[in-house]
Amino acid sequence: MDQALKDLGEFVKGSLSAYVLDVSVSRGELVIEVRRDEIVRVLTFLRDNHQCLFKQLVDLCGVDYPDRAERFDVVYNLLSLRHNQRVRVKLRTDEQVPVPSVARVFNAAAWYEREAWDLFGIYFSDHPDLRRLLTDYGFEGHPLRKDFPLTGYVEVRYDEVQKRVVYEPVKLNQNYRSFDFMSPWEGMTTLPGDEKAEPPEAKG
Repeated sequence: MDQALKDLGEFVKGSLSAYVLDVSVSRGELVIEVRRDEIVRVLTFLRDNHQCLFKQLVDLCGVDYPDRAERFDVVYNLLSLRHNQRVRVKLRTDEQVPVPSVARVFNAAAWYEREAWDLFGIYFSDHPDLRRLLTDYGFEGHPLRKDFPLTGYVEVRYDEVQKRVVYEPVKLNQNYRSFDFMSPWEGMTTLPGDEKAEPPEAKG
């Protein structure tokens, strides 16, 4: 199987040498890294070429590497039912440079790209309707970024006076707590459930 994927990778690299940066086989799956601006051309080739026929976009997602200059990977997972093969296509981008939308190549990409925009802040140019998908329209930030605080930036509650949902800065009220670090087995004289047990009769 790996040899078939290597052969396919060499075919794709030879056919798209100006657009493909790297080809490898990782964990039984072909991985193709491409130039960001050529993603539409590459996916169209993978969909239509008779040796590829990757007709299904199974998934599109983002990955965040905040220490890199181009911090985001955009990953496209494709499936060919005809050849029973999968391919993973990757590209790099940052917070400013848009990635061309592939919604014209795969209709399913429209919602996947909205999700990546919502959760990572990856912008897709020429998208037909790029707006938030999983968070509220007034949400601040992108929650799957590694530098996004676990508590978020705002909290939501229903205000009885205003009779509407309101957004407020996060307030973490931390009361002083006293911790007992003794092992529960050291501190207990009676095990839970034994409170009603009769003490053993004294012998002698």
